[in-house]
Amino acid sequence: MASEQIGYRGPTACAAAGITYRQLDYWARTGLVEPSVRPAHGSGTQRLYSFRDVVVLKIVKRFLDTGVSLQNIRGAVQHLRERGFSDLERMTLMSDGATVYECTSPDEVHALLQGGQGVFGIAVGVVWRDVESALSQLHGERVDTGETLVGHNPADELARRRNRAV
Repeated sequence: MASEQIGYRGPTACAAAGITYRQLDYWARTGLVEPSVRPAHGSGTQRLYSFRDVVVLKIVKRFLDTGVSLQNIRGAVQHLRERGFSDLERMTLMSDGATVYECTSPDEVHALLQGGQGVFGIAVGVVWRDVESALSQLHGERVDTGETLVGHNPADELARRRNRAV
């Protein structure tokens, strides 16, 4: 089953991203990270987050933990959204505490470091693997049937597809 057909409810997304439900709810209501599988429609409906949504939630959490303002994080998430979240796992995001930069090559990272100010980076591939590992221990939900999937690892599907292609 393709990982696009799997959604994660709020509590699962929170556990995998290391955030509180209050943060998740606020970020969804303010449009920072909205659930792309199924948004909430009134009272009683369950939001469903995609795997990529959970990766972005964890990236936001990491930036907050290092002191980047929510306003600057919003700009970074908007940039990722405009790119369609493509090549997310190969990306390195850097920040000087005020601005978030996308670095696609070691030269760009080096140029930022040459500025002489303190910068930190997030290798999104590491976050991607952390989220895969966390979600493999948690429950997902099939989007089409609502069936609960226990311990589904999105990487397992990729491995199955690769093996079928060989």
